[in-house]
Amino acid sequence: MAASFYALSSRATTWMLLSTLASSFLMAASAGNFYNDVDIIWGQEKVKILNNGNDLTLNLDKSGGSGFQSKNEYQFGKIDMQIKLVPGNSAGTVTAYYLSSKGEKWDEIDFEFLGNVSGEPYTLHTNVICQGQGAREQQFHLWFDPTVDFHTYSILWSPERIIFYVDDIPIREFEKMENLPFPENQAMRIYSTLWNADDWATQGGRVKTDWSYAPFTASYRNFNADACVWSSGASSCNSNDPSTGWSSKPWVWQRLDDGKRGQMKWVQDNYMIYDYCKDNKRFSQGLAPECTRAK
Repeated sequence: MAASFYALSSRATTWMLLSTLASSFLMAASAGNFYNDVDIIWGQEKVKILNNGNDLTLNLDKSGGSGFQSKNEYQFGKIDMQIKLVPGNSAGTVTAYYLSSKGEKWDEIDFEFLGNVSGEPYTLHTNVICQGQGAREQQFHLWFDPTVDFHTYSILWSPERIIFYVDDIPIREFEKMENLPFPENQAMRIYSTLWNADDWATQGGRVKTDWSYAPFTASYRNFNADACVWSSGASSCNSNDPSTGWSSKPWVWQRLDDGKRGQMKWVQDNYMIYDYCKDNKRFSQGLAPECTRAK
């Protein structure tokens, strides 16, 4: 069943493969080092940093999960990570990769990968939380099996927009609009965790985690943050140094051209399975303003 779900037309396969190869090449050229770039925050014994700091794995078993966070805080940037998700029967597990601030009115930009039984596709869950208010979910299936190899998942966060990418293909854009919430005033760290959420993650919680398949493992490599580092109340991008200032950050002015918008439309037409902007039943009192405001 998995083979049929992930089967693509030759055109789509070629498109995805070229994007993956280009993304992998650029990532490898600028990848960070996990020893230098992250702190383990949960399940210390279940996190392994390998290959001289180039690779990292998170593990989950019945005793608990694991996670890490970036050493740096950022305020705007382009964040890339290559991830290979838990293979086989991953039902009940969630691999989360996201930006988040702290406090009761936190900001957050989410990728969450919801596991499934063998042969059924992962659900990629995205959300944007502004000042503690979320409910801006869009969900997708992927056009490839994310457990066979590494794929690049990217968040572009600029003062004007947030763009979610998979292998350099945009799947979602969240734009800043006048008088509407947008995450812009709080610095955020990068987090990733692997944890058990079988009360809701797979088929609404109907399918539970099968611990006979544990330990569950998600693998990471080629972490890269081309971003404004926030430290001691100041942004590195406000520096006059041309190597670190705003002028050195091409993502600040990045827009989706017609080709990229075509890619995003293809993904949303063929692989989007939930959109909060179309859920009139859930939001019976009215959809979020950004859903109906002309862009």
